[in-house]
Amino acid sequence: MKEEHNVTGTETNPANRQPQPKDTRNTGPGRLLIAVYAIFALSATARAGYQIATKFAEAPLAHILSAFAAVVYIVATISLAKPGRTWFKVSLAAVLTELVGVLVVGAISLFDPVAFPHDTVWSLFGRGYGFVPLILPILGLLWLNKRRPS
Repeated sequence: MKEEHNVTGTETNPANRQPQPKDTRNTGPGRLLIAVYAIFALSATARAGYQIATKFAEAPLAHILSAFAAVVYIVATISLAKPGRTWFKVSLAAVLTELVGVLVVGAISLFDPVAFPHDTVWSLFGRGYGFVPLILPILGLLWLNKRRPS
């Protein structure tokens, strides 16, 4: 049986093709990073949903920030898993937002605890989650820097 080749006239010579750089953000240790972000996305979403549904009037700012953190974790998880330059930029923005959020909310909750009568994921630099919310964006930025698209 003969195999037919589809010739369209728009193909280039395979010898002249440049090898496409492979996007490897979602391989190796990147998979572990994505898994941790996914776990935080689920837990932060569940926590924020519960807090908003049951205790929103007691600390609206803290619960809104918990919901915002959940959205950031969801965006980071999805964008880290997707290949391409645009998703890289989305990942970078999400991880930087997370780092700024952890630092700002952590500092405010430390020096003005009245501002946050209920904890958020980022309160006290993520102490309630073993400081993983503080460490995770640093690891994410290091990974993104190592896997920066050319």
